Amino acid sequence: DAEGDVFRGLEVVEHAASIGNLQLGELANNVASGVDTYTLLQPLGVCAGITPFNFPAMIPLWMFPMAIATGNTFVLKPSEQDPMVTMRLCELALEAGIPPGVLNVIHGGEMAVNAICDHPDIKAVSFVGSTKVGTHVYNRATLNGKRAQCMMGAKNHAIILPDANKEQTLNAIAGASFGAAGQRCMALPVVVLVGEAQKWIPDLVAKAQTLKISGGTEKGTDVGPVISCAALSRIEGLIERGIADGATLELDGRKPQVAGYEKGNFVGPTIFSGVKPGMAIYDQEIFGPVLSLVGAANLDEAIEFINANPNGNGTAVFTQSGAAARKFQEEIDVGQVGINVPVPVPVPLFSFSGSRASKLGDLGPYGKQVILFYTQTKTVTARWFDDSTASHGVNTTISLK
Repeated sequence: DAEGDVFRGLEVVEHAASIGNLQLGELANNVASGVDTYTLLQPLGVCAGITPFNFPAMIPLWMFPMAIATGNTFVLKPSEQDPMVTMRLCELALEAGIPPGVLNVIHGGEMAVNAICDHPDIKAVSFVGSTKVGTHVYNRATLNGKRAQCMMGAKNHAIILPDANKEQTLNAIAGASFGAAGQRCMALPVVVLVGEAQKWIPDLVAKAQTLKISGGTEKGTDVGPVISCAALSRIEGLIERGIADGATLELDGRKPQVAGYEKGNFVGPTIFSGVKPGMAIYDQEIFGPVLSLVGAANLDEAIEFINANPNGNGTAVFTQSGAAARKFQEEIDVGQVGINVPVPVPVPLFSFSGSRASKLGDLGPYGKQVILFYTQTKTVTARWFDDSTASHGVNTTISLK
């Protein structure tokens, strides 16, 4: 997963290298007699990014390559939980030829975040992290007249229809739900089983039990530790809440025995069935390897259930029916949709397009949208005269004559 963190980030660097095509303006010739109108996409000046712990390479690489390629300087504040990856990225950026002072790093917590939001020279702020902090950043930055794009918490859902390819689907669900120990904003913590697919619960449990829990650097590890003791305590507490709220614990991943890492922050794959809105394990973003299973009679009911959730980062459907997939992609109110793809994070040719409570700001990271975010569009309307051009007198209207 750490390798994926790096390589998915490098895809954005590659995309930024084609900035000559991405930052082209538009031109309309002869909008009136002898008058042309064209646009320029000019840099804002200083931009900033605030990044989370879970992807310390990829998410900074979502931000600063595109900001710098569009002509800005950049201030990056990494998570205080794992800042060294970001520092190494910046060292490599300097080695690659980015001039000193163009890419800058500051460290810290709330004070550093507030300084970014308040500083008059910073024109735009990109954020990825929790809903609480993202809402604070958006409100504070925009009140100071800055642009802000905040990608925040999520509760991604997937629908499994009975006609789905069973083995492919089970593998996809296990990987998306428990990979990175569930510490992804695009993890898959809720699966809606439709009709006969509700009989797949034992198969999901069996698949989860095949995953190896160990240290992240150990060969063959599928599920590593969570980020901190506090995260471990919170996840275990939410599992307790799930039991108390009446959900059925199909697989208990608490306190696994991990040879060589007896004091590690480990939680194994955990599965609940009979989960309903109002339960803490459904309403809160757990950010751990905990999968909640929900039943639905048909696709319409499953879509209605997902649309009732306030978050809109990503969703997926597993089916072999083109008609069902088409219906799902049209009717689902979520910004990023996977069809037999459990983690529908788009490649950098497109933009990250989470929606609703998962996002504040109208433009997403990377792709075409972030070009507009990191630049100011300047529209020029031009007319040229030479000495022989006849004058038509004073024009007191707003028409281009």
